[in-house]
Amino acid sequence: MIIDAHLDLAFNAVGMGADLRLPLGALRSTDFGVNAAARRETVTVSLPALRAADIRVVFGTIFVQKPTPTFNLVGPTYATPEEANAQGWAQLHYYRQLAAEGEIQLIDRQSMLDQVLAGHGARPGLVPLMEGADPLRDVAELPAWYDAGLRIIGPAWSGTRYSGGTGAPGPLTSAGRELMTAMSGHRLALDTSHLAEESFWEALRLFDGPVIASHANCRAFVPTDRHLSDDMIKAIVERDGVIGIVLGNPFLVASFRYGDAKANVPLAAVVQHIERICELAGDTHHVGIGSDFDGGFGVEAIPEGIESVSDLPRIGAALLDAGWSEADVDRVLAGNWTRWLRMALPT
Repeated sequence: MIIDAHLDLAFNAVGMGADLRLPLGALRSTDFGVNAAARRETVTVSLPALRAADIRVVFGTIFVQKPTPTFNLVGPTYATPEEANAQGWAQLHYYRQLAAEGEIQLIDRQSMLDQVLAGHGARPGLVPLMEGADPLRDVAELPAWYDAGLRIIGPAWSGTRYSGGTGAPGPLTSAGRELMTAMSGHRLALDTSHLAEESFWEALRLFDGPVIASHANCRAFVPTDRHLSDDMIKAIVERDGVIGIVLGNPFLVASFRYGDAKANVPLAAVVQHIERICELAGDTHHVGIGSDFDGGFGVEAIPEGIESVSDLPRIGAALLDAGWSEADVDRVLAGNWTRWLRMALPT
């Protein structure tokens, strides 16, 4: 069993036209798949592929993007809070429609998590996560989002109206500080991924609920503001949070550039990041997978030996080869996220 804490499913479906119901081979043959391959981002995720790998739970993002010089963007963008709001709701409705069609099960409480975990891959469970809070026009809208299933919010991607972010240093804005208080009151969890360092520390001071980094690696190995310093990792551990390892090669090895051979990044690079977090934590209870597959990179820029989401079990094999026990491997693949979700989700 595997839990993947970060997949941009709805953005690819609603924003880019991916029919994720298709088998992966068929999806690669569609216009969406062909265009992705032309960008050297060959598709790695479909719903049948998730089921085949027994990926029992995913955190499905609600992700919108505004034009920024930091990223080479593909897909729709927004210019106003209203546009961001409309795009965000369209993505959450997409998840709700998949649930209505029996493709997934939305997880909004502990009992639903337990049902999904007992289901042996029949229908993947999905926890909605907002990556970048700009779809919220105002914190007064939080109850409506929560009632529709949203359970986790990451205030930043690049900079947003709420926070400094990747490539956009700065603190929380006044709206961001208000958001931290409002999230605490609505039992929403905080995803610190992409937070600028100043925003990260301010958010942890103001927010008293469950904390994660759904998809972030160790700055010790990839020294950019996209990743977590040792002190940031320790702070998440102190809050009993979990950090999901991103499986994009540029986030695993500092020297990797898009276009380099994927053979340059073995699964040992994934193990290195996992072991760094465990060393800082003093145990194996605070790290998991947050692959971010098809979130701006594809087959060409993920580790050697992994061709799709169906190959995620090979991370477990790599850990076993590195001398890990089966119990500790199970924690990384699913157990740590399971523990955190049971703590974070409402009863």
